[in-house]
Amino acid sequence: MTISNAQQLVDEWIKTHGVRYFNELTNMAILTEEVGEVARIIAREYGEQSSKKSDNKNLADELADVLFVLICIANQTGIDLTQALQKNLDKKTNRDSDRHHNNPKLA
Repeated sequence: MTISNAQQLVDEWIKTHGVRYFNELTNMAILTEEVGEVARIIAREYGEQSSKKSDNKNLADELADVLFVLICIANQTGIDLTQALQKNLDKKTNRDSDRHHNNPKLA
């Protein structure tokens, strides 16, 4: 699946099952909540925090939730994520082409 396909599938899902997109502010709040759920899993699985019996430990599902809401925000604001990601990678390549190779902390 390409990013473009994902944007189309999410749009179709919203129009078929979700009735309409939540407004941008609501989706930003939902995105923040979903990122928090990812953070909880990371903190408990890879960090020092202990787990609880009630924890949802499905990192893949939570990352997919983050991606879904991110795609919703992109769709409703008219952003082509394929183009945006390519521009972002170009920016990082131009800015950081040697930076990380010259970082002694990463050696």
